[in-house]
Amino acid sequence: MKLIILGSGTSVPHPQRAESAFWLDTGAGTLLLDAGAATAHGLAREGVDWVGLDAIWISHFHLDHVGGLAPFLFGTKYAPQTQSRRKPLVIYGPRGTQDLLHTFDRAGNYELMKQPFPLEIREVAPRTRFDVFGGLHAETFSTPHTRESLALRLTDDTGASFVYTSDTGYVESLSDFARDVDLLIIECSFPHTSPVKTHLVLEEALKIAGRAGTRRALLTHLYPEWDGVDMAAEGKKLWDGEIIEARDGMEVSF
Repeated sequence: MKLIILGSGTSVPHPQRAESAFWLDTGAGTLLLDAGAATAHGLAREGVDWVGLDAIWISHFHLDHVGGLAPFLFGTKYAPQTQSRRKPLVIYGPRGTQDLLHTFDRAGNYELMKQPFPLEIREVAPRTRFDVFGGLHAETFSTPHTRESLALRLTDDTGASFVYTSDTGYVESLSDFARDVDLLIIECSFPHTSPVKTHLVLEEALKIAGRAGTRRALLTHLYPEWDGVDMAAEGKKLWDGEIIEARDGMEVSF
């Protein structure tokens, strides 16, 4: 599997970090993980096959994770590249995803669901198992961030696996959910002190990674407080696994 980071930041404007979004190519299909505001342009910048995208995952309804979804669908509705597409696009998300999209829709009578191709919304509950598409299997886990927030564990037919926590506060059971994954994509909003309990600091993120038994942790959702901090050096004081600081445009294979 290959992951391209489209956005490693937050809602706070930053010159190098867009809001949360990740492109996953499994070889059997493609999945967009979250859709921050700059997602459409990030897809174009990275040269990925956004026209052939198979599925979208929305972890929760904060705008730095979902604010780019409606503009992306507005673009696919009218883009010349998508007019001959007939393959369905499936949007997966927590309960309330459909209502959220319809609310966006009504704001400007955009008719986002009327695409040149079939568009389907599938809402999933915590601890649900489903196939994203052929060869990619998923399971969800409720996280302490918002009422609807879900982490996602993905496994392909070769056994390669990763967990995308999206935004979360600290909870020990998240380590069990991420047990022995090849890659843990975990939020690490702040280096040492968080103003809220619904985001992680470095020590908490690496404690989850260590308890999970993974050897690679990709730290993302980075606030400007990380600017000028050597994440790898700070992390090595706490954990001996591989620490990857997420950066926009970075590719990670596993």
